[in-house]
Amino acid sequence: MVSSWNIDDVLTLTEETHQRLKLSLPERLRPYYEKVEINQIRTALAYGQRGTGKTTFLLYRSKDRPFLYLSADNPLIMAFPLYDVIREVFKRGYEGVVIDEVHFARDWSLHLKALYDDYPDRYIWASGSSSLLLKKGVADLSRRFVQVRIPLLSFREFLYLKEGVLEEPVDIFNLKDGNLKLVKKINVLRLFREYVSSGTRPIFLEGEYCNRVQGIVEKTIFYDVPFYLPSVQSNHLRLMNAVIGHLINSPIPTVNVSKLCSEWHVSKEKLYQLPSVMEAVELLKVVKRKGDRSVYSKGAKILINDPSVYHCFNGNIGTVREAFVVFALSERYEVYASSREEDYDYLVDGKRIEVGGKRKEPKSVDFVISDDLELPVRNRLPMWLLGMVW
Repeated sequence: MVSSWNIDDVLTLTEETHQRLKLSLPERLRPYYEKVEINQIRTALAYGQRGTGKTTFLLYRSKDRPFLYLSADNPLIMAFPLYDVIREVFKRGYEGVVIDEVHFARDWSLHLKALYDDYPDRYIWASGSSSLLLKKGVADLSRRFVQVRIPLLSFREFLYLKEGVLEEPVDIFNLKDGNLKLVKKINVLRLFREYVSSGTRPIFLEGEYCNRVQGIVEKTIFYDVPFYLPSVQSNHLRLMNAVIGHLINSPIPTVNVSKLCSEWHVSKEKLYQLPSVMEAVELLKVVKRKGDRSVYSKGAKILINDPSVYHCFNGNIGTVREAFVVFALSERYEVYASSREEDYDYLVDGKRIEVGGKRKEPKSVDFVISDDLELPVRNRLPMWLLGMVW
């Protein structure tokens, strides 16, 4: 039983686990890791969606340093106050600690604040699957802990992890000839389709991708959201699940507010709040028109943030184009919905963007994004190139 363990025994077991985890690090790691400056940061909070590689990132960056890794969701760790556990870690001579799934620890933000103040010469790196929870808890820590976001996998990173091909990031609106040589090395369209359908998280390397993604969506709704909103009702969680199901299958990326309020017996205020929560945990991307700052706004379009979710739930594949374009460009630019949809789809960095196939007639736009195009033709850009911007 947990009560038969003391902290010293638990840390001895934790040290053994840490050694096994370091040995299991993959040979190829996300190139994104290299751009995150964390080595000289004493206190950091890594956040992002489940399955993006936060644990791998922290293990990789700490593997050659006198750090100890532990997971706060380990029942042996959870039996003790977080402060007491980390104090014992530092008494063993470690210069730093990596605390995974930190939000499982009771009063975690208060404990991190106390540790920061009491051990000014030690490193404290933490991570959590619930970005929303971390953002809430970091209110007391914002001046002390640097926040590090680990995004979903880019197509550029997918190619490296799968094929060993590493290209430089591109400026999609200022392409150079060197950005296009990739088409000579690989079947870029085939691999791009594989990436969009089952490769936006590095867990694709472990197999059973869609089963894992389905589990991630369910855990995010029914597990992470209640962490942030303790008073949330089961009816609200089921409504969130229904919204996800509707958006996955609908050819029109939006929701009927009045209809949902009537069917689920919720107020409009609550219904407008739920998509905001779902966007904060990165399940959804609410795309507003430029200038729309209303608190009670469902935006012009609501898309699933991870385009592979559409495939994994056998959803409306036609919506994947727009979902991917918004997902990819949002990593670098502000993306707004068009004020006149008959003119163009999105406004990105001051440029009017239309999303469509190779044969789609352009409207009054600067660029057309085509998913079945291998190389740029005039103002038509291949969709796969958007996955190379980070």
